[in-house]
Amino acid sequence: WFAPLDAADPTSPIILTIEDLSERRSADRVRVDFVANASHELRTPLASLAGFIETLRGPARDDPAARERFLGIMQQQAERMSRLVDDLLSLSRIEMKAHLRPPDPVDLRSVVNHVVEALEPLARDLGVRIETDVPSEDMVVVGDRDELIQVFGNLIENAIKYGQGGGRAVVTMATQAGAPSVSVRDFGPGIPAEYIPRLTERFYRVDLDASRRHRGTGLGLAIVKHILARHQARLSIQSVFGEGATFTVTFPPGVNPG
Repeated sequence: WFAPLDAADPTSPIILTIEDLSERRSADRVRVDFVANASHELRTPLASLAGFIETLRGPARDDPAARERFLGIMQQQAERMSRLVDDLLSLSRIEMKAHLRPPDPVDLRSVVNHVVEALEPLARDLGVRIETDVPSEDMVVVGDRDELIQVFGNLIENAIKYGQGGGRAVVTMATQAGAPSVSVRDFGPGIPAEYIPRLTERFYRVDLDASRRHRGTGLGLAIVKHILARHQARLSIQSVFGEGATFTVTFPPGVNPG
Protein backbone atom coordinates (compact mmCIF):
# COMPACT_ATOMS: atom_id res chain seq x y z
CA TRP A 1 0.00 0.00 0.00
CA PHE A 2 1.06 3.64 -0.35
CA ALA A 3 0.10 6.98 1.19
CA PRO A 4 1.27 10.63 1.05
CA LEU A 5 3.20 11.99 4.02
CA ASP A 6 0.74 14.90 4.15
CA ALA A 7 -2.76 13.96 3.01
CA ALA A 8 -3.70 17.65 2.72
CA ASP A 9 -0.82 18.44 0.34
CA PRO A 10 -1.15 16.82 -3.12
CA THR A 11 2.53 17.49 -3.79
CA SER A 12 3.64 15.69 -0.62
CA PRO A 13 6.09 12.78 -1.06
CA ILE A 14 4.51 9.32 -1.11
CA ILE A 15 5.50 6.42 1.14
CA LEU A 16 5.29 3.06 -0.62
CA THR A 17 5.14 -0.03 1.62
CA ILE A 18 5.59 -3.56 0.23
CA GLU A 19 4.90 -6.57 2.40
CA ASP A 20 5.74 -10.11 1.32
CA LEU A 21 2.83 -12.31 2.42
CA SER A 22 3.95 -15.47 0.64
CA GLU A 23 5.40 -17.10 3.78
CA ARG A 24 2.28 -16.31 5.80
CA ARG A 25 0.00 -17.63 3.08
CA SER A 26 2.13 -20.75 2.73
CA ALA A 27 1.83 -21.33 6.50
CA ASP A 28 -1.93 -20.83 6.25
CA ARG A 29 -2.12 -23.43 3.48
CA VAL A 30 -0.08 -25.88 5.57
CA ARG A 31 -2.45 -25.40 8.51
CA VAL A 32 -5.53 -25.83 6.32
CA ASP A 33 -4.09 -28.98 4.71
CA PHE A 34 -3.10 -30.34 8.12
CA VAL A 35 -6.59 -29.89 9.56
CA ALA A 36 -8.14 -31.44 6.45
CA ASN A 37 -5.81 -34.45 6.53
CA ALA A 38 -6.22 -34.99 10.27
CA SER A 39 -10.00 -34.80 9.90
CA HIS A 40 -9.89 -37.32 7.07
CA GLU A 41 -7.71 -39.73 9.07
CA LEU A 42 -10.10 -39.57 12.03
CA ARG A 43 -13.29 -39.73 9.97
CA THR A 44 -12.64 -43.24 8.65
CA PRO A 45 -12.32 -45.03 12.02
CA LEU A 46 -15.14 -42.93 13.46
CA ALA A 47 -17.43 -43.92 10.59
CA SER A 48 -16.43 -47.55 11.13
CA LEU A 49 -17.23 -47.35 14.84
CA ALA A 50 -20.57 -45.69 14.20
CA GLY A 51 -21.50 -48.35 11.65
CA PHE A 52 -20.64 -51.26 13.93
CA ILE A 53 -22.46 -49.69 16.88
CA GLU A 54 -25.58 -49.35 14.73
CA THR A 55 -25.25 -52.99 13.61
CA LEU A 56 -24.75 -54.23 17.17
CA ARG A 57 -27.85 -52.39 18.31
CA GLY A 58 -29.82 -53.79 15.39
CA PRO A 59 -29.23 -56.87 13.19
CA ALA A 60 -26.39 -58.31 15.32
CA ARG A 61 -28.07 -57.72 18.67
CA ASP A 62 -28.64 -61.44 19.28
CA ASP A 63 -25.66 -62.81 17.35
CA PRO A 64 -22.80 -63.56 19.82
CA ALA A 65 -20.29 -64.51 17.09
CA ALA A 66 -20.91 -61.33 15.12
CA ARG A 67 -20.80 -59.28 18.29
CA GLU A 68 -17.37 -60.59 19.24
CA ARG A 69 -16.01 -60.04 15.73
CA PHE A 70 -17.39 -56.50 15.50
CA LEU A 71 -16.12 -55.59 18.97
CA GLY A 72 -12.64 -56.73 17.95
CA ILE A 73 -12.73 -54.51 14.86
CA MET A 74 -14.05 -51.61 16.92
CA GLN A 75 -11.17 -51.99 19.34
CA GLN A 76 -8.69 -51.87 16.45
CA GLN A 77 -10.28 -48.69 15.13
CA ALA A 78 -10.25 -47.09 18.59
CA GLU A 79 -6.56 -47.96 18.95
CA ARG A 80 -5.89 -46.46 15.52
CA MET A 81 -7.49 -43.18 16.61
CA SER A 82 -5.54 -43.25 19.87
CA ARG A 83 -2.22 -43.66 18.02
CA LEU A 84 -3.14 -40.80 15.70
CA VAL A 85 -4.07 -38.48 18.57
CA ASP A 86 -0.83 -39.39 20.40
CA ASP A 87 1.23 -38.55 17.31
CA LEU A 88 -0.67 -35.29 16.76
CA LEU A 89 0.01 -34.25 20.35
CA SER A 90 3.66 -35.26 20.03
CA LEU A 91 4.05 -33.21 16.85
CA SER A 92 2.36 -30.23 18.50
CA ARG A 93 4.67 -30.38 21.53
CA ILE A 94 7.76 -30.55 19.32
CA GLU A 95 6.63 -27.61 17.19
CA MET A 96 5.99 -25.49 20.29
CA LYS A 97 9.67 -25.73 21.27
CA ALA A 98 11.09 -25.83 17.75
CA HIS A 99 13.39 -22.86 18.35
CA LEU A 100 14.73 -24.08 21.71
CA ARG A 101 17.96 -26.02 21.31
CA PRO A 102 18.11 -28.98 23.74
CA PRO A 103 20.95 -28.42 26.23
CA ASP A 104 21.94 -31.86 27.54
CA PRO A 105 24.77 -34.20 26.51
CA VAL A 106 23.37 -37.46 25.14
CA ASP A 107 25.30 -40.59 24.23
CA LEU A 108 23.97 -41.78 20.86
CA ARG A 109 25.42 -45.24 21.41
CA SER A 110 23.30 -45.65 24.54
CA VAL A 111 20.20 -44.37 22.73
CA VAL A 112 20.64 -46.74 19.79
CA ASN A 113 21.34 -49.76 22.02
CA HIS A 114 18.25 -48.95 24.10
CA VAL A 115 16.03 -48.72 21.00
CA VAL A 116 17.40 -51.92 19.45
CA GLU A 117 16.85 -53.83 22.69
CA ALA A 118 13.28 -52.53 22.95
CA LEU A 119 12.48 -53.52 19.34
CA GLU A 120 14.07 -56.98 19.39
CA PRO A 121 10.75 -58.73 20.27
CA LEU A 122 8.99 -57.06 17.32
CA ALA A 123 11.84 -57.98 15.01
CA ARG A 124 11.71 -61.63 16.11
CA ASP A 125 7.95 -61.76 15.60
CA LEU A 126 8.37 -60.46 12.04
CA GLY A 127 11.37 -62.67 11.24
CA VAL A 128 13.83 -59.78 11.01
CA ARG A 129 17.37 -59.77 12.42
CA ILE A 130 18.72 -56.44 13.70
CA GLU A 131 22.46 -56.05 13.09
CA THR A 132 24.44 -53.22 14.68
CA ASP A 133 27.81 -51.68 13.94
CA VAL A 134 28.28 -49.53 17.04
CA PRO A 135 31.63 -48.11 18.23
CA SER A 136 32.97 -49.09 21.64
CA GLU A 137 33.48 -45.47 22.71
CA ASP A 138 30.72 -42.99 23.54
CA MET A 139 29.36 -40.79 20.76
CA VAL A 140 28.01 -37.70 22.50
CA VAL A 141 25.81 -34.99 21.03
CA VAL A 142 23.81 -32.15 22.57
CA GLY A 143 20.18 -33.18 22.58
CA ASP A 144 17.06 -34.46 24.25
CA ARG A 145 17.40 -38.18 25.04
CA ASP A 146 13.67 -38.94 24.93
CA GLU A 147 13.27 -37.20 21.58
CA LEU A 148 16.26 -39.02 20.09
CA ILE A 149 14.84 -42.32 21.32
CA GLN A 150 11.67 -41.37 19.45
CA VAL A 151 13.67 -40.60 16.29
CA PHE A 152 15.60 -43.86 16.17
CA GLY A 153 12.67 -45.86 17.46
CA ASN A 154 10.67 -44.65 14.47
CA LEU A 155 13.44 -45.27 11.93
CA ILE A 156 14.40 -48.74 13.20
CA GLU A 157 10.78 -49.82 13.62
CA ASN A 158 10.07 -48.71 10.03
CA ALA A 159 13.07 -50.72 8.82
CA ILE A 160 11.73 -53.80 10.61
CA LYS A 161 8.16 -53.43 9.36
CA TYR A 162 8.56 -52.13 5.82
CA GLY A 163 11.79 -53.98 5.09
CA GLN A 164 10.47 -57.21 6.56
CA GLY A 165 10.92 -59.12 3.31
CA GLY A 166 14.68 -58.55 3.43
CA GLY A 167 14.99 -60.41 6.72
CA ARG A 168 17.36 -57.96 8.39
CA ALA A 169 17.93 -54.34 9.37
CA VAL A 170 21.38 -52.83 9.86
CA VAL A 171 22.13 -49.92 12.21
CA THR A 172 25.53 -48.26 11.70
CA MET A 173 27.14 -45.47 13.69
CA ALA A 174 30.10 -43.45 12.43
CA THR A 175 31.85 -40.09 12.67
CA GLN A 176 33.11 -38.24 9.61
CA ALA A 177 34.87 -34.87 9.85
CA GLY A 178 33.70 -34.65 13.44
CA ALA A 179 30.04 -35.15 12.51
CA PRO A 180 28.34 -38.12 14.24
CA SER A 181 25.86 -40.08 12.14
CA VAL A 182 23.52 -43.02 12.55
CA SER A 183 22.29 -44.99 9.50
CA VAL A 184 19.39 -47.41 9.47
CA ARG A 185 19.22 -49.70 6.45
CA ASP A 186 16.60 -52.21 5.43
CA PHE A 187 16.63 -54.74 2.61
CA GLY A 188 12.99 -54.53 1.62
CA PRO A 189 11.36 -53.38 -1.62
CA GLY A 190 12.90 -49.92 -1.53
CA ILE A 191 11.30 -46.59 -2.33
CA PRO A 192 10.84 -45.17 -5.85
CA ALA A 193 12.98 -42.05 -6.28
CA GLU A 194 10.04 -39.76 -7.05
CA TYR A 195 8.49 -40.44 -3.62
CA ILE A 196 11.57 -39.80 -1.47
CA PRO A 197 11.31 -35.96 -1.29
CA ARG A 198 7.80 -36.23 0.17
CA LEU A 199 8.41 -38.91 2.80
CA THR A 200 8.63 -36.44 5.70
CA GLU A 201 5.38 -34.67 4.81
CA ARG A 202 2.56 -35.09 7.30
CA PHE A 203 0.23 -37.97 6.40
CA TYR A 204 2.18 -38.80 3.23
CA ARG A 205 2.42 -42.54 2.55
CA VAL A 206 4.01 -44.37 -0.35
CA ASP A 207 1.86 -47.45 0.27
CA LEU A 208 -1.34 -46.63 2.14
CA ASP A 209 -2.37 -50.27 2.58
CA ALA A 210 1.03 -51.25 4.00
CA SER A 211 0.98 -48.28 6.34
CA ARG A 212 -2.42 -49.21 7.73
CA ARG A 213 -1.45 -52.88 7.94
CA HIS A 214 1.52 -51.89 10.10
CA ARG A 215 -0.63 -49.43 12.09
CA GLY A 216 1.16 -46.33 10.81
CA THR A 217 -0.34 -42.87 11.25
CA GLY A 218 1.54 -41.10 8.45
CA LEU A 219 3.15 -38.75 10.99
CA GLY A 220 6.23 -40.69 12.10
CA LEU A 221 8.75 -39.21 9.67
CA ALA A 222 7.25 -35.73 10.05
CA ILE A 223 7.91 -36.01 13.79
CA VAL A 224 11.45 -37.23 13.05
CA LYS A 225 12.06 -34.24 10.77
CA HIS A 226 10.90 -31.71 13.38
CA ILE A 227 12.91 -33.29 16.19
CA LEU A 228 16.06 -33.32 14.06
CA ALA A 229 15.53 -29.68 13.08
CA ARG A 230 15.47 -28.81 16.79
CA HIS A 231 18.75 -30.70 17.17
CA GLN A 232 20.27 -28.96 14.11
CA ALA A 233 20.64 -32.41 12.56
CA ARG A 234 19.56 -33.57 9.12
CA LEU A 235 17.92 -36.66 7.67
CA SER A 236 19.02 -38.06 4.32
CA ILE A 237 17.27 -40.91 2.51
CA GLN A 238 18.80 -43.16 -0.12
CA SER A 239 17.06 -46.02 -1.84
CA VAL A 240 17.44 -48.28 -4.83
CA PHE A 241 14.04 -49.62 -5.79
CA GLY A 242 14.00 -53.33 -5.10
CA GLU A 243 17.10 -53.23 -2.89
CA GLY A 244 15.96 -51.48 0.28
CA ALA A 245 16.44 -48.03 1.77
CA THR A 246 18.89 -46.24 4.07
CA PHE A 247 17.88 -43.43 6.44
CA THR A 248 20.86 -41.48 7.80
CA VAL A 249 20.78 -38.94 10.61
CA THR A 250 23.80 -36.60 10.70
CA PHE A 251 24.48 -34.31 13.62
CA PRO A 252 26.53 -31.09 13.43
CA PRO A 253 30.29 -31.52 13.87
CA GLY A 254 32.36 -30.21 16.70
CA VAL A 255 29.72 -30.59 19.40
CA ASN A 256 31.04 -29.87 22.87
CA PRO A 257 28.47 -30.89 25.47
CA GLY A 258 30.49 -29.41 28.28
